[in-house]
Amino acid sequence: MAIQKGKDLLVKVADGAGFATVAGLRSRRLAFNSETVDVTHSESAGRWRELLAGAGVKRASVVGAGVFRDGPSDALVRGLVFSGDVAEFQIVIPDFGRIQGPFQVVGLEFRGEHAGEVTYDLSLESAGELAFSAL
Repeated sequence: MAIQKGKDLLVKVADGAGFATVAGLRSRRLAFNSETVDVTHSESAGRWRELLAGAGVKRASVVGAGVFRDGPSDALVRGLVFSGDVAEFQIVIPDFGRIQGPFQVVGLEFRGEHAGEVTYDLSLESAGELAFSAL
């Protein structure tokens, strides 16, 4: 994968007619994690820790920060915060692939400086199985 522009990493949310890019995001981060299941016992070779393959819980987290634009996608995200609903999201990683699946908006924070614009931080957590497709 060649060097890519950060602005090309997109977070999209299903809007009923396809997927809308979450407007105003200036920074984004996608992280995958998998919990471990420790099955070490008194007879483990050399007393080294042993892990049970494929048994841990997998999850993905998305964090973004940007400016408030009051666009349709911003309204959709705000609605998801208040309803607590899970929605279909896509995360597009340029020259790599697309992650798609259910996410819940678990955080939406607004802030503003006296002489600046209103900004927000957005946090998503996966809420089911995610699919990967190469671009």
